[in-house]
Amino acid sequence: MTLLAKSEKQGGLLLHEHTRHVVEAIEPMAKAYGFDAELARKGAIIHDLGKGHPAFQAMLIEKPKERQEEWLAQLPAAGAIRKELFYRADGRNLFHRHELSSLLFLPLFPKDEWPVFIDMVVAHHKSVVSDGRRLGLLDLVEDGDLDEVFERHAEAWNDWSPEALGIATQLGIDTQAVSLEEACKAFQFAYTYARAKPDGWSRWRGLLMGADHFASAYMHETISQTSGLFQVPDLTFYDERAQSPRAYLYPLTKVRTNYESTHTLVTAPTGAGKTDFLMRRCQGRVFYTLPFQASINAMYRRIAEALPEADVRRLHSASRLEMEDEAEEDVELQRHPGASVKVMTPHQLAAIVFGTPGHEATALDLAGNDVILDEVHTYDALARAMVVQIVRTLTRLGCRVHIGTATIPTALADKLVAVLGGPKQVYQVRLDDATLASFNRHNVHKLPDEMAAREVIAEALAAGEHVLFISNRVDAAQDRFRWVKDTFGDEVSALLIHSRFKRGERKKLEEQVEDFQRFDGPCIVCATQVIEVSLDISFDRMVTDAAPLDSLVQRFGRINRIRDTTTLGQLKSVHVIAPPEEDGAIKPYDSAEVRASFAVLPDGEVLDERTIQQRIDTVFPNVEISDVAIHFIMQEEGTYRIKELQHNKRSVIIEALDIDSATCILYSDAERYKKARWDNRVAIEIPVSHRLRYRLRVFGEPLPFGSYPYVIPDEHYHPDGVPLGLVVPSSTPQPDTSTSFNQRAL
Repeated sequence: MTLLAKSEKQGGLLLHEHTRHVVEAIEPMAKAYGFDAELARKGAIIHDLGKGHPAFQAMLIEKPKERQEEWLAQLPAAGAIRKELFYRADGRNLFHRHELSSLLFLPLFPKDEWPVFIDMVVAHHKSVVSDGRRLGLLDLVEDGDLDEVFERHAEAWNDWSPEALGIATQLGIDTQAVSLEEACKAFQFAYTYARAKPDGWSRWRGLLMGADHFASAYMHETISQTSGLFQVPDLTFYDERAQSPRAYLYPLTKVRTNYESTHTLVTAPTGAGKTDFLMRRCQGRVFYTLPFQASINAMYRRIAEALPEADVRRLHSASRLEMEDEAEEDVELQRHPGASVKVMTPHQLAAIVFGTPGHEATALDLAGNDVILDEVHTYDALARAMVVQIVRTLTRLGCRVHIGTATIPTALADKLVAVLGGPKQVYQVRLDDATLASFNRHNVHKLPDEMAAREVIAEALAAGEHVLFISNRVDAAQDRFRWVKDTFGDEVSALLIHSRFKRGERKKLEEQVEDFQRFDGPCIVCATQVIEVSLDISFDRMVTDAAPLDSLVQRFGRINRIRDTTTLGQLKSVHVIAPPEEDGAIKPYDSAEVRASFAVLPDGEVLDERTIQQRIDTVFPNVEISDVAIHFIMQEEGTYRIKELQHNKRSVIIEALDIDSATCILYSDAERYKKARWDNRVAIEIPVSHRLRYRLRVFGEPLPFGSYPYVIPDEHYHPDGVPLGLVVPSSTPQPDTSTSFNQRAL
């Protein structure tokens, strides 16, 4: 009998092959993380032996109803178990979990090693308790009884266990037949052990999950792909650049790198050299976080060019699209552990504070390394609470945390310093007043309304300028882009970018934004906050909606950004439109913060960098950090509110932070989406807000695969051929009471 690990659709990988791959992955990971390598190897060998169970093997067959009976007929005891294979006597489904059948092989090893192997095996797919489908060991026993669950997972034991033992023998384990009685005692031991687990998280579980996922991705290439993992990057490039002739333009290059303090908090204007300074502070592998997809792409390119020999990766929801034409960057590797430098969003670190699937593997990879949190001021109250908790958790993991910001309220800075262990633990850096004054680059003008804003733009384009027109809302950006196209036609190069484009299309738009600044003639980019942070662009003029002051300062940083001998002391104009009278029209921002921010701005005068901190503290005398602590797995005093071997559903993050997590696709893309591999589906997905999904339900329930997208009519995307992206109807359409729109699409 030949045992499979993967279905035919997944390549038909044999169980002995997959097990060998996991062993190949876990050995270098165990060494890097400081585990007992021999124990790790043994756990990897038995973790999937339970896949030999006939229920799992039958599930892998592409057409189970037609071929299960044929496969089961190979087993001598098939007649006895055939009916019971999938159902209890009362007709209810009695689920089989292959990892629970793997526990029956514990008697192969000394009993004092069992706890380690249980940690590695029992929950490497499902939470041991409170699983979403109640398929964890403790869930199954609670819903049935221990004997029944054991009998289900030991069915036909004498028929398939010898084949599984043969795999263990091939990989160097001294094996002997395990009796059903021995298997039962091991299963009972595992249940008692799992039930008594304390609060906290299991490092062994994280190790096995990381290796299992890596091996599943690379299969026969596992050894070659692990060879370059866990290398500390050589960051001397940044020290050398600090000595370059142009270093005087970036005052942070003159600040010494102080290793006496563990952590860092640096506050400095855009263009002062924060990135280089933060990298100079790092001593281990680096995790660099930024808030937006576009800024991640830009930062990834900067670091990859600076460190061509290092394993530099990026990770965000559409990062695979950014890699299509970059042969040197391994697409699959991005989400796996061991990078020298990984550029990502804080939300991708969120597993360690919310306890979502994989939180142990993420914590293992982070522990003892350097984490850069760049532009922490750009988050709302909910995300800000998450960032503070991430900082708290990172310190518990022994990480060195380096925070960089252009604008941060003193109240938030004080909170972060306290979480990091107090002033003695944090190297706090600010530029002196004379240096700050050299960064005065913007004249600020307040505009009364939209009409005045459009007059300014018309004059600027007539003068041949490059203009950024920033909106707080997608629908406003679309309306303004329509106005630009109607008013200036083909005489002015125009571009629209926001979050509601197909992800593949948005990738190209981000590239075009950087190209626009090199145009000879007039051009305009209509955008939302997606280009607010860390894009290395330098336009001539900005017109923007009023927003919180920290966001405005970031937006201003896209104007007159370049610092060289020809631009020092040069001033360019930014124009801020007065906030609307209706509070609801100011969303997604807090209306009080926006009004206060507009009030403290100068009008017709230079924005003096020396006064920005005072203005920030006037707007944010106290910083709200929303109370989402009920969702955090670790409390302030360091105790946990989650059991080892347990994780929470991913939806916890979405619910806690109100993340824009839904997706939709066009009717014309539905069939292609259904047939595409998961990684190719990303290009045609359109992200939409969590709140907007309720309005999309009028077109039917989401598709039951992929990212569970809603299917919407093509007429809502690029209407009349204008490249507007997804245009949401101003009023909710009437529900389709005929056949489901999604069903018709497929």
